[in-house]
Amino acid sequence: MIDTTLTELVDGLLDGPLPLPLVHVGDPVLRRPAAPYEGQLGDARLQRLVDAMRATMHAAPGVGVAAPQVGIPLRIAVVEDPAEVPEEVGRARGRVPQPFRVLVNPSYEPVGDRRVGFYEGCLSVPGLQAVVARAATVRLRGQDETGREFDEEFSGWPARIVQHETDHLGGTLYLDLAETRSFSTTPHMIDRWSQPTPEAAARDLGFTLPGDGDGDGARG
Repeated sequence: MIDTTLTELVDGLLDGPLPLPLVHVGDPVLRRPAAPYEGQLGDARLQRLVDAMRATMHAAPGVGVAAPQVGIPLRIAVVEDPAEVPEEVGRARGRVPQPFRVLVNPSYEPVGDRRVGFYEGCLSVPGLQAVVARAATVRLRGQDETGREFDEEFSGWPARIVQHETDHLGGTLYLDLAETRSFSTTPHMIDRWSQPTPEAAARDLGFTLPGDGDGDGARG
């Protein structure tokens, strides 16, 4: 059923320029659980929103954008990662290219007990990055923009991306999960802690990595 309040909000956003303005931490929309998507926008408007979110993700640049990050309180996110990183970095982080996809009403659960810690950033928290321990492998369920169900496992960096974006839809930011002693400004992270794993940061800043050092910061 079309929701006129939501459609007016989305239309007002889409009538403006691209990229869409990103909402920053401190805005309540980032802290409230988003509503399940149940067709409130209609197919054409949903596609326009998805296209605008993709353009916004590319412009940022980032590897994901959740609807609350552009002020829309619905359980929708887009992800895409060309994984254009050095081979050593990609190997250490399990970072492999991910095609563009839309996540509607996603939910995840860990597969196994292994957790890994890496630096993360967020387009809604500009200027900072921190180490976040996350499940190394997750099972993700949800739908795509056409309503088709999916049930897939993600490992490595793709698992980190889908956890980060799905968390946004529940009102959780990476700030809530981060190792607080690892917080760095983005320039510091790039200059001092951009090694393939954050082991040097853990040693010098005084925090512990999961698994005693299992191993940049994805932004979404």
